[in-house]
Amino acid sequence: MPRADAMTDPSRAQPAEKNWPLRAALWSVVFAAVGYLALSLWVGWRDVLAALVQVGPWVLLGLLALSLSNYLLRFVRWSRYLALLDVSLPWRSHLQIYFSGFALTTSPGKLGEMLRSVLLKPYGVPSASSLAAFFAERASDLLSIIVLAAIGLWVYIPARPVVGLALLAVCLVLVLAQWTAGIAAVDRWAMPRPQKWAKLLVRLCEIVLHFRRCFSLPAMIMGLVIGILAWFAEGFGFWWLLAEIGYPLPLTTAVFIYAFAMLVGALSFLPGGLGSSEAVMFGLLVLNGVPEVAAVTATLICRLATLWFAVALGAACLARQR
Repeated sequence: MPRADAMTDPSRAQPAEKNWPLRAALWSVVFAAVGYLALSLWVGWRDVLAALVQVGPWVLLGLLALSLSNYLLRFVRWSRYLALLDVSLPWRSHLQIYFSGFALTTSPGKLGEMLRSVLLKPYGVPSASSLAAFFAERASDLLSIIVLAAIGLWVYIPARPVVGLALLAVCLVLVLAQWTAGIAAVDRWAMPRPQKWAKLLVRLCEIVLHFRRCFSLPAMIMGLVIGILAWFAEGFGFWWLLAEIGYPLPLTTAVFIYAFAMLVGALSFLPGGLGSSEAVMFGLLVLNGVPEVAAVTATLICRLATLWFAVALGAACLARQR
């Protein structure tokens, strides 16, 4: 029979529920590890292991440094978005909270990163502001990756519909977000209704109005420039990695392959783009004359140094949160 103090003290009850973000991150690592192992076995794990050894620790550290620069640049952009929404926090605590969101970056559409809204609550940050910054960051990332993917559109004709569809979707969202009269009409219509879905709709209108402040012309240019620099850093790392394993490609081609793989992963809405991003990256490398073993090696290292490095960093920061 449960003890009375455990039942009445919420800090001691249900300890497993408090750790669900870390457990979710752990399960995503397990599933990815199984998939990566299967891919390595398919092309020959000994050859993949030899290629991994050939890369060496200093190159791996350089790739991690480029990924870290991506995260820090995006943190600067995120901080600017919150500043536009009248939110100011000590940068050390804010940085740890921002990185903690990466623990759930393998969720569909990276929606798990909305965990930051929960972590920012004790600092008095309204959820409408933090969620608006989150959606502004997602839109800015998508635009930045589209710009980088556009580098290879004149060569890779099949990629044009995907990039065009993504660009159309982002532009439609931005246009609708600027339609103040429509947002106000929906808000007035839903406000007097007692149903839960109506209250949710009112909340969504509030988030959209905050989101608009993050996409004034100066803010949009700022977000786009920082996003392009951030994602180019990882694309540059992918180009460097290919050169180190002995199959260099032109910088524009490598950046296009990386950006297009990220774009397909985002549009697939699979957790972290798992499976879809890897398949596109591997397929485009083989299409450009890279042998299957080298293509698998480059894909695995790239994803470990970008996606899974972010997850590990986020889990470490989340574990420090009270």
